[in-house]
Amino acid sequence: MWLGPSLKVPFRGVYHWDWRWILDYSGGQLTDWAGHHIDIANWGAGLEHTGPFEITGEGFYPNEGIFNVPVEYDILCKYANGIEMRVANASRYPMGMGTTWYGDLGWLHVDRGGKISASDPKILEEKIGDKEIHLYKSENHWQNFIDSVRSRKPAIAPIEVAFRAISVALLGEIAMTTGQKIKWDPEKEEIIGNPVASRLLSRPYRKPWTLPTV
Repeated sequence: MWLGPSLKVPFRGVYHWDWRWILDYSGGQLTDWAGHHIDIANWGAGLEHTGPFEITGEGFYPNEGIFNVPVEYDILCKYANGIEMRVANASRYPMGMGTTWYGDLGWLHVDRGGKISASDPKILEEKIGDKEIHLYKSENHWQNFIDSVRSRKPAIAPIEVAFRAISVALLGEIAMTTGQKIKWDPEKEEIIGNPVASRLLSRPYRKPWTLPTV
């Protein structure tokens, strides 16, 4: 039961936290952090309901042991509106972990601890006007979910938004695994012109596991 629909293998002393370093169950830190950082990047760039049309990536994998997820990665995603998003492990960025937006007049960075920095500190002093965009604010995500169930209003993190964030990481994994440029249709949610890469969008389920279809 612990293995779920993945391949049946002998117990190897890996459980709880460390299962995420094995590709049969996870994509490593890349997919671990995607829901946190790519989610915020999409939010700030207005990409919450779409995806990239082109993905390239380079990964570095362990040479020995049972852990086989990429320990370093560098992925570039291109979007139809001209935005490019780079997703990489923290050591590849001068500011480390977090999300950075680059614009014509400078940059803005935020980390998981809530620290915000900018190319010009005056940017952080600007006030958002009443008619400008104000982001959805939630002090308690659990309560926000319950409130949304009751009111039928969208939660701060709807499933569609979560899907768009994790799909960037998963497409990056496919690009690194195949060593190829991935062409993606964000509307049909299909890889274009690459049957080998397309097969990596899913995996066979070990019996008796099944995935119900609607």
